[in-house]
Amino acid sequence: MGLFAKPIFLFYALIALVGLWGVLWLGTRLTRRYTRQLFGAEAFAQLTAHLHKVSRWKNTLLILSVLSLFVALAGPQWGIEIQEAQGNFAQTVIAVDVSASMRAQDVKPSRLANAKRMLQMLVTHLKEERIGIIAFTSKAFIQCPITTDTDALNYFINSLQPDMLPVAGTSLAAPVQLAAHMLATYPGQKALILLTDGEDHTPEELKQAQSLAQQNAIRIIAIGIGSTQGSLIPAYIDVNGNVLEYKKDKSGKTVVSKLDETSLAQLAQATGGVYIAYTTPAQVAQQINQALAGLDKSTASTGKHVLYKNRYAAAVGLALLCLTAYMCWPAGRKKKFKKGKIK
Repeated sequence: MGLFAKPIFLFYALIALVGLWGVLWLGTRLTRRYTRQLFGAEAFAQLTAHLHKVSRWKNTLLILSVLSLFVALAGPQWGIEIQEAQGNFAQTVIAVDVSASMRAQDVKPSRLANAKRMLQMLVTHLKEERIGIIAFTSKAFIQCPITTDTDALNYFINSLQPDMLPVAGTSLAAPVQLAAHMLATYPGQKALILLTDGEDHTPEELKQAQSLAQQNAIRIIAIGIGSTQGSLIPAYIDVNGNVLEYKKDKSGKTVVSKLDETSLAQLAQATGGVYIAYTTPAQVAQQINQALAGLDKSTASTGKHVLYKNRYAAAVGLALLCLTAYMCWPAGRKKKFKKGKIK
């Protein structure tokens, strides 16, 4: 913290004071010179004998008033106050599939890599949203609580990795249930952005998830990433990005992961949301942004800010006091004459 908010005005004050002193000094010198030339030194002495010389204190008051005004402009500050900032935000949760199938490379360089790129682009442009992040496979876990902190969101999005969770499989019901819990305290229409290849291994729970989303006024925006034809799932990749081995099931067969658009479209439609087939990061981010329009907003805190108290009023008060004293200072007073002599 600096003692002054705008210390540059102190430099301006120095220039102003030097200029003012120069004007006062030059004015006094010129007045005396021209008066003596007009009346003569002896006559001038007699004419001004009954007056006091201009007091140095009066000029000091003028200088102090100017200095105080510049100090006020510099913004003297001391003491702090805590101010809580608030804003109106819609509430959205992003759920990202991190199962092994998100390693598939039918969308280069991989499904999850594309998803992360798109989400980072999305959260950077969502200025009126409070966003939380969920990672899920057959179970869902909160990665980032609902927040407006873009840096935190980007950090957690970047940290998403395939198989990062200790459970395998894919369940669309799990992220819906967790999102409903996260959004339960917020009024009005909310949204869940569900980004997955849609291979639900527990379809019997899908109806329950739809009902839960409807009860909590959650609009599901489902993003299907991958191809309906299917793609192999890399199990081992070398440092150059070459696939050394593909994932196999327990019987030794190579696993093919296919995008299940039907389940995602049904889930989105049942909640008043929309299904979006993944194309490019920029295009999908724009489509999601449009789909989020119309969500209800609520007032939320955006954090606390430490503000330093501006004490300019004290400097302004001192300037007015000095200026008033300067203007009221007596110009001089007559001395009493006695027997033709100045007393």
